[in-house]
Amino acid sequence: METKMTRQELIYTKKLAEYQEKPSKVFKKSGNIEEDFYEKETLKLQYELVKLQKWVIDNNKRLLVIFEGMDTAGKSSTIKEFGNYLNPREARSVALPKPNSKEVGQWYFQRHLKQIPNAGEIVFFDRSWYNRAGIEQVFGFCTQEQHDHFYRQVNGVEEMLVDDGVLFFKFYLNITHETQKERIKDRENDPLKSWKLSDLDYRSLDAYPKYEELRDKMFTLTGTAHAPWCELDANDKKRARINAIRYLLLNIDYEGKNRDLVIGVDQKIVKLHHKGKYNGECNHMA
Repeated sequence: METKMTRQELIYTKKLAEYQEKPSKVFKKSGNIEEDFYEKETLKLQYELVKLQKWVIDNNKRLLVIFEGMDTAGKSSTIKEFGNYLNPREARSVALPKPNSKEVGQWYFQRHLKQIPNAGEIVFFDRSWYNRAGIEQVFGFCTQEQHDHFYRQVNGVEEMLVDDGVLFFKFYLNITHETQKERIKDRENDPLKSWKLSDLDYRSLDAYPKYEELRDKMFTLTGTAHAPWCELDANDKKRARINAIRYLLLNIDYEGKNRDLVIGVDQKIVKLHHKGKYNGECNHMA
């Protein structure tokens, strides 16, 4: 039988590399991290991710990591940072398009669960079943009944994944309305990023307050002990990426972990939502 994942923990520490050097060498005047420091620190963490993947493969583990957040929050680039040096045969990113006519008639979770990792595999979801908690509700892509039904089922679905031995992590990249405006403007002015823009981006910008309301509802109802939300301040994408990787590494006891490096996360960047009420059945079965 699979060894079940232990409860995720959050350890804040000031012993992180960015607080051991002169601030001028680490931070820009804006407070964002300098590129040189970022590259140096992420390379160290990449070595750990490679060790983690070897452990996943050697021990037939299944690692599922989902990323949520408002448009322009940096989900895709964060996933790319996680996967930079991983073996692509055993690690993949999933970004599902809108459901086709056949999928619309399926159980809502069905097309997502087809993508969960096989033994020895790491899978990253660039958006997930939480579309129904946010964007679908904002723009009327689902009914209120469907939205409510999702909330009646999602904690049970996630508990079954964890109970079956899947290592399951949920990250939410949070940005301010002002940051979202700036990033959309940057995409408008950069021909290499123009493909990222759609009408929905502009509608999402206008709907920012509704997204905030639904985000907080999601944290409250689905940030459970068995599947907590790790919320990251992603106004500085680089700091968010570093701390996302740190959090993941901190909560998996893989072989060869550098415990002098993997010591915790930055309190300024990371919050954990894990007090949602859910009385499941999996843990009570004989």
